[in-house]
Amino acid sequence: MEKHKNKILIAFGQAVRKRRLEIGLTQEAFAEKSQLHRTYIGGVERGKRNVALLNLIQIAQALELTPEEFLEMISENLPNGFPKL
Repeated sequence: MEKHKNKILIAFGQAVRKRRLEIGLTQEAFAEKSQLHRTYIGGVERGKRNVALLNLIQIAQALELTPEEFLEMISENLPNGFPKL
């Protein structure tokens, strides 16, 4: 199960990084916009952090997405064999 959790966290982090770059934000600017610490955002993008619900909402807003749009984007990044959200 731990292996599956890591793959999900990595997919989540990749989705965050991809969208952040699409909207042209540095990690520092994104951290400020999301009101989360830069090192926390770095951990999220590397798949080292399991994000709490309130932080997920702040991240989605900073990425200029609704929570639904953000979850759909994450779903697209899940590895093969994981059910899509």
